[in-house]
Amino acid sequence: MERTFIMIKPDGVQRNLAGEVIKRFETKGFTLVGMKFMAVPRELAEKHYDVHKERPFFSSLVDFITSSPVVAMVWEGEGVVSGARTLIGATNPLTAAPGTIRGDFGISIGRNLIHGSDAIETAKTEIALWFGEDELVSWQPAASSWLYE
Repeated sequence: MERTFIMIKPDGVQRNLAGEVIKRFETKGFTLVGMKFMAVPRELAEKHYDVHKERPFFSSLVDFITSSPVVAMVWEGEGVVSGARTLIGATNPLTAAPGTIRGDFGISIGRNLIHGSDAIETAKTEIALWFGEDELVSWQPAASSWLYE
């Protein structure tokens, strides 16, 4: 089974959307295997956004993600990386499709509520950055046989 990293950003937490986001992933049929409610240390934020280090908005990204708690999660399922990206919607909430998390709840690209890994390899890197193996739980929901052939 594939895994992906999902983070409800400070704006999503402050707007009390964590339960709604989790519900959408559960309803889709993905399995939650790790979750933390946490204040993000600056060093972790800088490592997470390292790909943007040379861009002018890097500092504001780090400042934002460390400004308030986040919900960091690992979800598992067939095609979970691409499936999660579909649930999340386009980066710019104003162009995100209705029915997606960003399309339904977002207005500003700088406050787009949620992060999701963009590829399987990125997911592996992000999961290892945010979670230790001992913080992930492998389990099989009773509904699995109703989701997968």
